[in-house]
Amino acid sequence: MIRPILKMGDPRLLRKAQPVTNFADPALDALIQDMFDTMHAVRGVGLAAPQIGIDLQLVIFGFGKNARYPDAPAVPETVLINPQLVPLSEETEDGWEGCLSVPGLRGMVPRWKTLHYEGQDPRGNAISRNVEGFHARVVQHECDHLEGILYPMRITDMTQFGYVDVLFPELEADSDE
Repeated sequence: MIRPILKMGDPRLLRKAQPVTNFADPALDALIQDMFDTMHAVRGVGLAAPQIGIDLQLVIFGFGKNARYPDAPAVPETVLINPQLVPLSEETEDGWEGCLSVPGLRGMVPRWKTLHYEGQDPRGNAISRNVEGFHARVVQHECDHLEGILYPMRITDMTQFGYVDVLFPELEADSDE
């Protein structure tokens, strides 16, 4: 089922999400399926449970090719529950980000370049990965939602924030992250 996505300004996006504790609950599988249905329907690269009003530490992400990020390398489809992120160095890199909860806008956001993340899959099994580049950026962006942080809060130069159709007129006209 495709769920409505909350937009910036909704106070539910600013809450800290709660850990998932019951991996045997069939509602968890249904929620994950709804999240993938929603993410695919709007051609996103990731989605956090708080974006659909669910106050749980659950993010999904991944894609093969995405029109919104045509130069981005593929990221494996992943369900990440109760995530923990640790930078592998202090090195950061700037990159353009958009968000399904901030439609029509993009901003230049600094993120850790390399990252270790761990958490659990839908069955409660451990996940542990070292990633870099766009994969690391997507994980950080989605996990920020679990802390009540939207990407505009991380922009350091507001001259690098604007509407997609102005910044990137070559992208599809209906591209509203």
